[in-house]
Amino acid sequence: MKKNASTFWPVFGMPSLIAVLGFAGLVTALLGDGGWDVLAWIGLGIPALLSLRGLCR
Repeated sequence: MKKNASTFWPVFGMPSLIAVLGFAGLVTALLGDGGWDVLAWIGLGIPALLSLRGLCR
């Protein structure tokens, strides 16, 4: 009998990615100005765009 594949990553993969990017964006926003602000915008903007993409479907 074939062992069933794990369903963890198909179910929790995208939410985990959104959580990690959001956390990284918040941490970089606290670290400083200049380049850190750019990283914060990217880290917080990507989860927002992914959420809007899912909402608009």
